[in-house]
Amino acid sequence: MNFVANALLAIGASPVMSLFDKEIRELTRWADALYINIGCLDDSQQTAMRLAADEAFERCIPWVLDPVAVAASRQRAELSLELIEKYRPSIIRGNASEIRALSALISGTCPYDEVRCGVDSTHDSSAVLEDAKELSKRSGATVAMSGPTDFVVTPDSVDTVSGGAAIMSEVTAMGCVASAVCTAFAATETSGREAAFKALALMKKAGAAAAGVSRGTGSFQVAFLDELSNEYR
Repeated sequence: MNFVANALLAIGASPVMSLFDKEIRELTRWADALYINIGCLDDSQQTAMRLAADEAFERCIPWVLDPVAVAASRQRAELSLELIEKYRPSIIRGNASEIRALSALISGTCPYDEVRCGVDSTHDSSAVLEDAKELSKRSGATVAMSGPTDFVVTPDSVDTVSGGAAIMSEVTAMGCVASAVCTAFAATETSGREAAFKALALMKKAGAAAAGVSRGTGSFQVAFLDELSNEYR
């Protein structure tokens, strides 16, 4: 949460983080966009996620779902499907394995036990493009899929974003930051496609620049925040 909040501040956004179900409707009500990340779950957080998504859906507030390790447990899979089917996110942002699993689950073509995956991607984004198209078609959301090449997929279009650096996959919460940046752009852009494309392009640009000056994963994280903030000074 700290890394995500700092990344949002670096690009000029004003983040509020909350896990508290009793305040979440009020917070969502005045937000310009909502970001739901299922990375760490408990009963209260799941309740808060449902309430926040419902508020955003009712008020037409754009919201982004990050289905972290969606097929690592049945609870994650069922929650993600419920959020998508009931509350219709504007953008779904995940790595290739998460998008593949979610696409199979939402289409009913593959049982849960056959798509189980963890938080790390074991698939190349290019090989999962058809799955991303199917997920976008069934959910109505823009699918932002991260990988060596990023893809921004809608039911009618596919955009590619190249660049970045291999070290980005070795630093925890980079995917969470990508989803958060998508959310920030969703607050100002007129479409999920435009928001996701600009967000992923910024991630690639900042990642490549940070990799050029860092000595390893620790200094990369700091350099990455520097590069984000330098874009908006």
